[in-house]
Amino acid sequence: MSKTIIYNALIVNEGERFKGFVVINGECIEQVGRGDAPAQLLNGDINKHDAEGAYLLPGGIDDQVHFRDPGLTHKADMATESRAAVAGGITSFMDMPNTIPQTTSIEALEAKHHRAKEVSLANYSFYIGATNDNIDTLLACDYSMVPGVKLFLGASTGNMLVDNNETLNCIFAEVPALIAIHSEDEDVIRRNKETMIAKYGEDVPVEEHPNIRSVEACYKSTEKAIEMAKKHNARLHILHISTAKEMSLLSNEPLEDKKITAEVCAHHLWWTADDHAILGTRIKWNPAIKSLEDRQALRDGLNSGLIDVVATDHAPHLLSEKEGGAIKATSGAPLVQYSLPMMLELADKGVFTVEQVVDFMSHRVAKLFHIEKRGYIREGYYADLTIVKPQTPYMVKDEDVLSRCGWTPLVGTILNNRVMATFVNGVKVFDNGAINESCRGMALKYKL
Repeated sequence: MSKTIIYNALIVNEGERFKGFVVINGECIEQVGRGDAPAQLLNGDINKHDAEGAYLLPGGIDDQVHFRDPGLTHKADMATESRAAVAGGITSFMDMPNTIPQTTSIEALEAKHHRAKEVSLANYSFYIGATNDNIDTLLACDYSMVPGVKLFLGASTGNMLVDNNETLNCIFAEVPALIAIHSEDEDVIRRNKETMIAKYGEDVPVEEHPNIRSVEACYKSTEKAIEMAKKHNARLHILHISTAKEMSLLSNEPLEDKKITAEVCAHHLWWTADDHAILGTRIKWNPAIKSLEDRQALRDGLNSGLIDVVATDHAPHLLSEKEGGAIKATSGAPLVQYSLPMMLELADKGVFTVEQVVDFMSHRVAKLFHIEKRGYIREGYYADLTIVKPQTPYMVKDEDVLSRCGWTPLVGTILNNRVMATFVNGVKVFDNGAINESCRGMALKYKL
């Protein structure tokens, strides 16, 4: 049997919420229906999945993950992290280039695609990284298979800083694709770090991390990048935006009209800098989690359309690598398994609606990146779907984490929206805790 029906579902899609059913034929959605599923379908030769009144959502698309493969697989790889993704209702990911070797060549891109085809349970795609001397590679890239160019304007894990102004102008002027930036000013960070080391020595408390990776560092870098993008009419995407001040640089015109877009990560919407006192380096990210006022501005920016999409910056490290303070501990944490439940929790609290969460994590990501046939529950689209049961409380535990690193900054948190099942290209890859290890995702394709 190649057909499947998901029924008794509360479908949330394209701003609507209705009881309905979805028929999957092979890899794609054949029918989206409202109300009860017809008896002739349920009595026919078809696989059946009773959603039991739970939400049926389009699978999440995470436009920023670090799956650490190749070269850093002691803490994560495409197999383990794609398992975590589908367990969290994320059916597609876009992986960053700061691996070993760095994804800054066509050969490195092809190697990642080959690896993902072998082991990834989710759909996959890979940014190509910019360096000070690979402009010819960036111009030769096939952007129907690549989401864009990743540009580090501030050094982070992997040290791929691009700081040559001639190179930067060339990238913005000539690359015919989306330019996604890690936006922090390196000179500001360096000065702040020197000030803190002079005050504390090498053991700077993690509470000072937001003062090292400061509002000024973010704003100065983002302002410069936007000026350059406007000068060259380039397509700019600002990753993991983290400050209230940066909201003044953004517009809330319709997404399809924007040349400059922004992403916010779930952790910047969830925690504040005050949480470092309790969670320490478990929530040390670059850019840093900042003040309560910054968090509120990010939430408001999403609601108003200044910010366009939500992602994770999923960046697993071993807990031993997170030891130390603001200087010594590695930045980054795993989040892809819990980002959708986190966002739905915020919806329960009235910060967003469930319909908005679907828009931020599925529809708008597909629209922003021009992804073919994904991100919506539509007939003819790939059947990337997730079933989430609301009002089902559970405590997050480190032992439940499927990422190889084996921990989460959410440990001890009660979440109330549980991912029950996930379908990738029509195949049920996750079902109430069980993983279908035979499932394999597909490469994402982009409309040029």
